[in-house]
Amino acid sequence: MIEVKNLTKVYGKKDSAFTALSNINFTIPEGSTVAIIGKSGSGKSTLMHVMSGLDRLTSGSVMINGTEIAKMKQKAVDKFRASEMSFIFQAFFIEANQTCLQNVMLPLEIARVPRRKRKSMVKEALAAVDLSEKINQKAGKLSGGQKQRLAIARSIVNKPKLIFADEPTGNLDSSTGSLIIKKLFELNKTLGATLIVVTHDEDLAKLCQYQIILKDGKIVKKISPKKFTSVRKVTK
Repeated sequence: MIEVKNLTKVYGKKDSAFTALSNINFTIPEGSTVAIIGKSGSGKSTLMHVMSGLDRLTSGSVMINGTEIAKMKQKAVDKFRASEMSFIFQAFFIEANQTCLQNVMLPLEIARVPRRKRKSMVKEALAAVDLSEKINQKAGKLSGGQKQRLAIARSIVNKPKLIFADEPTGNLDSSTGSLIIKKLFELNKTLGATLIVVTHDEDLAKLCQYQIILKDGKIVKKISPKKFTSVRKVTK
């Protein structure tokens, strides 16, 4: 579960101070799909960065499965992020001159996963995004959609509990983008990971269980799943 309470982020000081986020509050159950939505400059990427520990909050708190990352030292935050989270960005950030195997193995090397386990974990991640046959191909030769799927494979190889996707289809055509979105939601179900998508695309946001809508650094609307009361019919 993610609990964000009274989160505020201010850049600069005194006369040059700019409040990017103001008094943000919400709770996200584990395993949910969430859209953080808003126009450019609304604060949605800043919110993702602060939630994940990529940036420090000014005040408030972010609790992830009982851990308050704002009170952790930077090395501890980095370690927590490496073990619990993964990131998918609009830019693929892949190593074009390395093979798909080498690209996906990188997080395992950073996490010091035993060498004997790495290749099987990479194969599993590539299979999850339908890239098994590309394992020894140079990443630079892949199509745009394949590169994004490779980035997804790299992000899930450690089986994270929390996946952040920041405009994951921004560099893709609509058809390829739809396939990537479908794959992300499939992984949400198979991994049981919480999926948080940062987007300005309202159609994509509507696919998520929760929507957090930002404007000028403030939440203007929150949308949650409807709750249904189960009624059991009693027969005599």
